[in-house]
Parts: sequence; C-alpha cells; structure tokens
Amino acid sequence: MSESVLTGTPANLATDEDHQLRLALKDANLPTLMLVLAHLTGDTKWIHEPYTPRKGKPLDDNDSAGLPAELGDEVRAAAYDAVTAVREGRLVPGDLTPEQVAEYLEIALGEEVPRSYGPLLSEELGLLSRDVDVHEPPSGFSALVVGTGMSGLCAAIKLQEAGIDYMVIEKDPDVGGAWLENVYPGCGVDTPSHLYSFSFDPNTRWSRYFAKRDELHSYFARLTDENDLRKNIRFNTEVLGAVFDEESNLWRVTIRNPDSTIEELTTTVLITAVGMVNRPSIPALAGLDTFDGPTLHTAAWDQSVEIAGKRVAVVGTGASAMQLVPSIADEAERVLVFQRSKQWALPHPNYQRDVSEGVRHLMDHVPYYSGWYRLRAFWNFSDRLHPDLQIDPTWEHPERAINAANDRHRIFLTKYITEQLGDRTDLIEACVPDYPPYSKRALLDNGWFATMTRDDVDLITDAVAEIREHSLVTRGGEEYDADVIVFATGFKILQFLAPMEIIGKGGVVLREQWGDDDARAYLGITVPNFPNLFVLNGPNTNAGHGGSAVIAAEFQVRYIMQALDHLVTHDVGSVEIRQEPYEQYNRELDDALGHSIWAHHGTTTYHRNAAGRVVVSSPWKYLDYWKRTLNFDPSEYEERPAPTSA
Repeated sequence: MSESVLTGTPANLATDEDHQLRLALKDANLPTLMLVLAHLTGDTKWIHEPYTPRKGKPLDDNDSAGLPAELGDEVRAAAYDAVTAVREGRLVPGDLTPEQVAEYLEIALGEEVPRSYGPLLSEELGLLSRDVDVHEPPSGFSALVVGTGMSGLCAAIKLQEAGIDYMVIEKDPDVGGAWLENVYPGCGVDTPSHLYSFSFDPNTRWSRYFAKRDELHSYFARLTDENDLRKNIRFNTEVLGAVFDEESNLWRVTIRNPDSTIEELTTTVLITAVGMVNRPSIPALAGLDTFDGPTLHTAAWDQSVEIAGKRVAVVGTGASAMQLVPSIADEAERVLVFQRSKQWALPHPNYQRDVSEGVRHLMDHVPYYSGWYRLRAFWNFSDRLHPDLQIDPTWEHPERAINAANDRHRIFLTKYITEQLGDRTDLIEACVPDYPPYSKRALLDNGWFATMTRDDVDLITDAVAEIREHSLVTRGGEEYDADVIVFATGFKILQFLAPMEIIGKGGVVLREQWGDDDARAYLGITVPNFPNLFVLNGPNTNAGHGGSAVIAAEFQVRYIMQALDHLVTHDVGSVEIRQEPYEQYNRELDDALGHSIWAHHGTTTYHRNAAGRVVVSSPWKYLDYWKRTLNFDPSEYEERPAPTSA
C-alpha cells in the first residue's frame, strides 16, 4: 500500500510527476479537491459525511474545509490515486448532468444552489460548450471589430474559429485595452483572477488571487499570439465613424491610419468592443494649465514622472485611487488625498495573497480542478449577493440601507473601517459612508483605511476648486502645496461609443438617438435603426453585484455569433432589432433597476445619468442575463434580404 500523500515519495520510486503531484496536493483547496474527486471517480461519498465541507467565512476560500487533518489526508490520498489513474488511462471520468453540477457545488459551499443554475455552471466548467456552429459564410461576408480589449479579443477568437473574414481596428500599439493603458502603481483586477479569464481558455498560472496589471496584460497577449490574431489587427489605427449603406447592406467605416491618412473600409457586420473605461475623465478645474509640475491621470500614467520624495496630490477616491495611494505612500514625501465622496470597501482574505506553486500545479495538471475552483469563486462573488441589493419598500431606514441584509453589510463594513482606523477616531466621519453599501461600486480594500492613518497622508474632504502654480485650493479656501497632481477621476463612461460618429438607417445618428448620456440597447447589444451593429459591454451590462465582465462578454459573443449564423444560413443581408421587443426589454430593465440599490439616490455615482436613470448597471442576475442571451430569436428582428449579385 502506498504511503500517505503527506509522507513523501513512496517506496516504488515515483516519477517526478508523481512527486510534484504529492507535494502540490498539500496546498490543495479541499472543497475544490473533493468536487474533483467526486467528479473523477463518480463516488459521491467524497462530498458527503464525514467529508462534507463545513461552511467557511464569507469570501474565504475555506482551504481546510473545516475538517480534521486526518480526513483531509484521506481526501488528498484518494485524489492522488484518482488523478494518477486518469493520467495512466485506468480511470475515465464520467459525465455529470447540469443538475449534478449544481448539486455538487451546493454541498461543497454549504448553501443552496438552485438547480436552474446547472446549465450555466456546466458551461463554466467546460462540460457544455458556448461555441456556435456557424455555417460557411458566402463570399464577401465580413465582420469588423473595434477594440482589442477583453471583449474584442473574445469576438476575434470566435470569428476566426467560425471561418468568418474579420478585421480588428485598435487605436493602441498592442492588445489588452484597459490592461495595456493602465500602468499606475498598484494597478490590478478587483475580480478574483480565476474568474478573469475565458472559460474556453482559462489561465491556470496566476501568481496572485487578485492579479496585477502585468499578468493580466500578459494573459491577453498570450491569447492573441496563440490564436494568431495579430495578422487581422491593425494597430495604432482609430475608427472615426461608420455609416450604414442601406443599398448595399454594408457598413462604411472611416479610420485614421498610423500615418494620419484617412481610409474607408466596408464590412457586413460592425462589432464595437471599446468598453467603458477607455476615455479618461479629467475635471475642468480653474488654473489647471498653470500648474508647474506634472499632472497625470491614472489611466495615462507616465512612468518617467518621479514620485519619490515628492508631494503628490491625488484627486479622487474611487477604485484606481484605492489601489494607487497605498502603493505610493512609502515612496512619496507626502500624499494629499482630495475626497469628493466616501467609499465602502470590502476586506477580501485573498486580495494580497499569492497563489502557491502547488496550487498552480493543481490548476495545470489535475482535471477539472481549475474549473471547480472557478465555479466556487463565481458563486461566492456574484449572484449570491444579488438578493441583498433589492429594495425592501417596508424597510424603515432607507437612508442607511435598502433592506435588513444590506443593513447587516453596513454594520459589518462600518466595524471593519473603524477597526482599520484604530485610534484615529478623528477620521471616522470622513471615512464611513452615509449611504447604503453597494449603491456605488463595491471596492476592495488595498490597505486604504490604514494608509489614511499615516502621518504623511492627508485626507481632505473639501473639493478642489482651483489649481495654482504650485498648489491646489479647496472650495473652502484652504491651499495645499503639491509637486505632482494625479487625477483618479475615472472615465467618460456614460458616453458609450464616443467619440465615434455612427450613422444608421435613414441617416439616424446614434449619439443623437441616445443623447449625451442615455444609451439604451436591447440586451445591451443591439439598437433600432442600426442594422448589423452589435455592441459588446454596452449599456446596462455591467453586473454591479459582482462576478466578472468576462462571463457577460462570453454570453454576448455567443448571441452575436448566433445572429451571424442566421445571416449566412437564411440569405439575410441585415438584422435590426424591432422597436417593440426593444421597448419591452427596456421597460423590464427600468422596472428591475427601480427595485435595485442602483436606483438609490443617497449618493452620486457614474451608474446614473443627469436625469437619474441607471445607464451602466445591469439589474439581472447572471442566470437571468444568461437566459436572455442564450438564443438569438429572429422574430424579434427586422430582416433585409441580402443584395443580389450583379
């Protein structure tokens, strides 16, 4: 009988691969390993008593499953035998039904997972495919994608797999979108890393549970090269506008080439994948042009600017500021933080945690380990929070929370912030928000509150009114000397697809149809009067309750690929969403948003436009949006026949 996993190499001289597996299993997340073991062997005893994982703390990985060490050793030993048997061909894992996937996950998490999630979870696990079988397109059928960020690359990969002639236009010199452009200190993802890669090509080699910018960009660059996408990408090229030609059923797209020459391209289908965080927003402050030192936006960071020994003024306290300020506090002489609004920030036990080499080995070499870990992260970080963000009209304290559960979040987070501030009780009023948690974007604490207590960091709660040659002046008249100004003031998020001028059927200008800040689309993807135009990461597609934008992008790309298959198989020249389903969808959208926390008017937020309508956030659970985008329904669209060839 072989030795325990924890006792080292067995007497029969295991191979290096066996030895690495034994060592790696010491680092395994036991709830994930139990799911793998039940999946590989078909024996569900590994997720039932006495092995059933005990429920862990909120957001914690619960690595030990709350089990005694001897039971953990039994699980590791059985997993070693099963993985070895699969590798040697002595064990062939059976198929799991979607219902079983949901059931297994429920047991491992210790909380209800509705069986209706089974198909969605099975897609994430790789047991069901999201790929669309697109029939061979006719000669001349093409697609043009704008942008090589996450969603643009997803579209390019699926277009290439389908054999569709495509081109991607990218204004930057390389792929990656936000993960190319943002290089400020501390820049990283606030979604668990293992959720932030495509289900069809997961990254199993993350070095951190919340990856930093360089790793994120490397992942997307690797995908680009492995799929040989660069041959279809025109870099340093910007789309200026597009006009739909009704006679030919083609989009005429105007681009500016790297040498500044203007060129017109034609394409059957236009897919925009420009995202929401690609145009920095800098406040129009009086005297800004008179400042004698460097001025930066976090999304346009100049790495040549010296921070060491400087007085750095940071304007803004959103997500980028929360990452930046703790990252530069040790280097700068002084950091002055100008706060417009307070922020709730969550403590996440994995935020600063490295992924061990053992876990990376398991992700790489143990069948389904990365998939089951991803499912647990998906559930813990997404739809389980959704009920807590729905307004209870009978709740007696709407000024501080929207329901009893949301109030418990407020109490927990208030206690956390107070503890982080320690004896700096003078900062409590400045740091604890007076609006319900999650009504603004939920942030993850990068040591922000502890950093605010430093003697060399000043938190200034009066807004900046004026910039002078060497200082910033607040509305109250206080003047603060600074050597460098950093704007952590976000992006022009509400101006979807700007500054491109897109003109549809009948000469309708998209910007005029939408207005300056009121973009709407059916499913966030298609717009009346704009045939064969598909928008990725469009209005009301940002799941404010958590999860990953990658997942929603995959839903959207599948829907678009189904639309393209309809075009090529039914001799259809173009499809345009009809007004009735478009308006019905938006009525349902607004109604759902009206019952959600994002409609709470206790604070200002980029989610809402000047009229108060929520333009960015989606009110749906992932399951809801998955169902809505699962099948392209031609009956919802007006079709124009393909033009006959001469």
